[in-house]
Amino acid sequence: MTEGPRGVPFWSPPEIEASIAGTLAHLAANGVLAYPTETVYGFGGAIDSASVDRLVTMKHRPAGKPFLLLVSGSEMIERLGLQLSRSASQLAARFWPGPLTLVLSGGERRVSPRLRGPEGGIAVRWTSHPGLQRLIAAMGDPLTSTSANRPGLPAAMSAGDILSLWSPEVAGGKIRLLDGGALSASSPSTVVDCTTKRLRVIRPGAIAAELLRESVPDLIGDQ
Repeated sequence: MTEGPRGVPFWSPPEIEASIAGTLAHLAANGVLAYPTETVYGFGGAIDSASVDRLVTMKHRPAGKPFLLLVSGSEMIERLGLQLSRSASQLAARFWPGPLTLVLSGGERRVSPRLRGPEGGIAVRWTSHPGLQRLIAAMGDPLTSTSANRPGLPAAMSAGDILSLWSPEVAGGKIRLLDGGALSASSPSTVVDCTTKRLRVIRPGAIAAELLRESVPDLIGDQ
């Protein structure tokens, strides 16, 4: 009996370290990566145009619906030329690393236009997942991120969920699957538009607006 495709163990610190070299090689070849986050499993890759185009094709992503960027530290935001306003900095200081995505201005010369949303900003999250933090630090650049599911289906919460839908792509090497185990049920990250003077919640999620308002009282949206 032939075994089906499997993910790369990505749970314990030794497993995470053992996965790094092969994962970096896969990303350098513009490959798509499937990985656990602090919320759901995601798809992503490097931020160069070829890698972004491959992810767009695989996900059948419509124009004007960009991916977000996962970072492992504030220095990556500075290196990309993205701008944290005072209010955005207050949210970042309290809720990063964690399930808060901030849409930031800037980055015109350093970020692919395919990653820019309809509001003109770049969506960024400092992930709190320790394995991803280690991987992104080893990359030295952000990792693109989108949900690892097919349109209209629930978010993937385990490597098995991904294999049930993307088994040929994993078996063929198009997707490298990092198996971080089954994730606890969670809402997606809260998304806040920081490109205007008053910050605005554009997707409710894991962090309630009332908590965000403790840091930014004039926040708009999500009640």
